[in-house]
Amino acid sequence: CRSVSQVPVAEGKSVQQTVELLARRLEALGADKQGTFGVDCETYHTAAALGTQGQTGKLMYVMHNSEYPLSCFALFENGPCLVADANFDTLMVKLKGFFQNAKANKIESRGTRYQYCDFLVKLGTVTMGPSARGISVEVEYCPCVIANDCWNLLMEFMQSFMGSHTPGIPSVFGSKHDSTYSPGDTMVQYMELFNKIRKQQQVPVAGIR
Repeated sequence: CRSVSQVPVAEGKSVQQTVELLARRLEALGADKQGTFGVDCETYHTAAALGTQGQTGKLMYVMHNSEYPLSCFALFENGPCLVADANFDTLMVKLKGFFQNAKANKIESRGTRYQYCDFLVKLGTVTMGPSARGISVEVEYCPCVIANDCWNLLMEFMQSFMGSHTPGIPSVFGSKHDSTYSPGDTMVQYMELFNKIRKQQQVPVAGIR
């Protein structure tokens, strides 16, 4: 089970300095670096010719995650999550008459993976083009696949290095009840995080304790 959330930039510090601050806290707990990770998201909108007059075309998000190198994820807001193989990107090129790539909206998060006992933490810098727009924190409790069984444990661990910026329970957990958590649930959380950051006019500045 995984939680994906945003951490605000520490007062008087840059995005990178805040990421380094969080990394030092993790390392002080005893976490070890375990390589790097990357999640990216491209936005597609329905071609104008297909849209119903007076209605806004639907957006689709095509995403990749380095944890699943052979998969591609296609998501609609408030809709299904399609998991396909990597050739889906080629298919999207062929469907350009139906879906058009909003190239300026590409957003990604890249950073370092940390292992601490049964927890895997990924600290990422979220960028659009050349600009750093925010910080993502993904925390996974590896032994458990039933979301509601491990949220309290996840939250307790996140509080140890995120303090007052520990997130609330993800909305995707509420829809899972006692069912198995899936990779698509992680991508839904990243989609929600990326859309939140896109809508922010500027990187929020807040104290971090």
